[in-house]
Amino acid sequence: MGDTSSSTEAQSSAPSPPTPPPPPTPSLSLVQPSTKKKHRPAKVFRVFRNVFRSFPIMTPVCKLPSLPGGILPDGRSVAGSRITGTLFGYRKGRVSLSIQENPKTLPTLVVELAMQTNVLQKDMSLGMVRIALESEKRPEKDKTKLLEEPLWTMYCNGKKSGYCMKRDATEEDLNVMEVLKAVSMGVGVLPGKSEAEGPDSEMAYMRAYFERVVGSKDSETLYMLSPDGSNGPELSIFFVRIG
Repeated sequence: MGDTSSSTEAQSSAPSPPTPPPPPTPSLSLVQPSTKKKHRPAKVFRVFRNVFRSFPIMTPVCKLPSLPGGILPDGRSVAGSRITGTLFGYRKGRVSLSIQENPKTLPTLVVELAMQTNVLQKDMSLGMVRIALESEKRPEKDKTKLLEEPLWTMYCNGKKSGYCMKRDATEEDLNVMEVLKAVSMGVGVLPGKSEAEGPDSEMAYMRAYFERVVGSKDSETLYMLSPDGSNGPELSIFFVRIG
């Protein structure tokens, strides 16, 4: 009996096995975006039409630019430079927008939007979504580029959502871009942080090609391109300085 008791106490006092370490973070293979400007031939009328379409028309109530979506009525996309855009975030966390030259390059811009990921998913399931990011106009001598603005006021479908900000890409942002490097267009879910529990630990993402149309130094627009001209969800994102 005494031996059995001693054995039981020894087993209960034995240290528990150590918790296995988290899986190693994949090494980054994303490359720097190119600095060359791509020139494409275009007719004068086509250039004029595309520049005209890029001007935001501000409404006095919601300050949302009124412009068409990424696909024109005749099925053609607006002309401009094509970039890769990724919207991603935890379901009940804020969604972020990452812009890349292509899926294999480092992000050129990351903006944390004033909207929860699950709210954006719901809005996009209902139809076209227009997001306007506004900042104050700068003096003529100020050389700050439009997409370098640190703070924006955000409107979604005409309703003010709050304030969003440009930020440097975090380690988590870069890991997401690395995992999605082989994805050109798609929607899905990625495993989230190991310490989080429940469905909120999953990170939802949507990646697509966007047509970037520059109207002026104070106006740029990103039109999401539907694959093969299909009637999928349409998204337009407007960057504009006002004042």
